[in-house]
Amino acid sequence: RWVLSLECKGSRNFMSALRRAVEVDFKDKDKHKSQGLYLLTTGIPDQETHTISAYVAEACRGFDLQLHVCLFSVTKGTDSSGIIPARYASPRETAHAFKDIVQAANGRFHWFGEAGIFESDDIASIISEMEKAKNYSQKCAFLVESLKQRS
Repeated sequence: RWVLSLECKGSRNFMSALRRAVEVDFKDKDKHKSQGLYLLTTGIPDQETHTISAYVAEACRGFDLQLHVCLFSVTKGTDSSGIIPARYASPRETAHAFKDIVQAANGRFHWFGEAGIFESDDIASIISEMEKAKNYSQKCAFLVESLKQRS
C-alpha cells in the first residue's frame, strides 16, 4: 500500500542515490543473507557507466547485494516534467549502459515500454530453460525410437 502513496520525483544523479541506499539504508546489511535494490528508470544516469559499474562492483562485493534495473522507454514527446537531462543517450545506448551496470552488480535487467517487453533477463532465462527442455525431450524421443528399432 505504501507504494501507492509515493510520488515520482528526483533527478538522474544515480551515484548519489546509490550511495545513500548502500551506505545509509543498508546499515544492517550484515544481518541479512541477501538484499536487492531495484532501480526503476526512464533514462541514462548523469554519471558515466564505467564509474557506476566500478562503484557497484565494489559495493556489492562485501555482501550479497544485487542491483536490478527496470528501464521504461517512454514514447517520444511525453516528457511531462520539462527537465532536460544532463546526459542524453538513445534508448538502445541507455539499455546497453544499464546492462553493463547490472552485470557488475550480478543483477537482472528488464527493458519495457508502452509497446511491451523489449528485453528481460528473466524471460531470456525462462526461454533458455524451455529450449533445454525441448532439446532434452527430442534426445529422449530419439533414444526411445532407436531402442524400439533394435528390439
